[in-house]
Amino acid sequence: MAAASGSDLSSEMEVDAFRRLFPLHFHERHLLKSIRPDGRTLGKARDTIISLGAVTSANGSALTKIGCTTMLAAIKLEVMTPTVESPDEGCIAIDFHMPPICSPIVRPGRPADAAPVVAKQLSDTILRQLRYLWKNSGMIDLKELSLVSGKAAWMAYLDIYCLDADGSLFDAALLSAVAAFSHLQIPVVSLNDEGRIVLVSEDNGGGKLEKEPVNKEKRKLNLATIPFSLTCVLHKNYILADPTAEEESIMETLVTVVLDSSSQLVSLYKPGGPVLAHTSAIQDCVALTRQRLKELQKILNEAISDMEVD
Repeated sequence: MAAASGSDLSSEMEVDAFRRLFPLHFHERHLLKSIRPDGRTLGKARDTIISLGAVTSANGSALTKIGCTTMLAAIKLEVMTPTVESPDEGCIAIDFHMPPICSPIVRPGRPADAAPVVAKQLSDTILRQLRYLWKNSGMIDLKELSLVSGKAAWMAYLDIYCLDADGSLFDAALLSAVAAFSHLQIPVVSLNDEGRIVLVSEDNGGGKLEKEPVNKEKRKLNLATIPFSLTCVLHKNYILADPTAEEESIMETLVTVVLDSSSQLVSLYKPGGPVLAHTSAIQDCVALTRQRLKELQKILNEAISDMEVD
């Protein structure tokens, strides 16, 4: 019995040593069997969890996990003066943070290399859509953030913190942003005697106000079309959906597809890599993203339903 136990331990140590010394060969052995080291098939994404209202001090927040990759998104609203060009629109500012706790490769005092890349992708996906609302393709109508035309509007600060970076960072970050906006509640505000916007506290909500509230009750934003994404790794003739950090570092060639809630293509992102993305490979990545979109829509809807019940 002891001999068998010792043999199993020795075998595990040999496998671990082989994985560390020859990571590509280790993964390719699994690819030949159409399976990955974590037991997933090539086209299967990791288990995904969405928890709304993770930050009680924020106006909207969400904690999302895709496998071990964990993101915390929080939205804080502040009153701003709208621009002359858009007097009836608010604004959205997006920041993405990767503190040293999220990965061993992120060093204290140095910004992570991936942080500005993910931040740019998020801005391109969310804010670029907003500029094309006249085509009814935007996620958020900025006019919903208006309070008093030409005088006051909401500035929504979206901060996303990566708590664990284990691959597919953009997918998890975008999902956390979408979930946070789904949870966002616009507070009740009123004009004071000086013409400034003030919050109406819940304690005074039922009492008599000197001036009529700008919005009579808390409300949620109407999200027209919601973007969802899937990152795939291309390696030789293989396509791996939702790669881990280890798979991304070994196989290098990434393709990220973003679709809206009606399965229309929003963007396609391929940051170089040694493998050429042929038309057939891109089509396969889009097909995998369409499957993933249905899964994410269901998970998000269930999280919203659970929040409403609570």
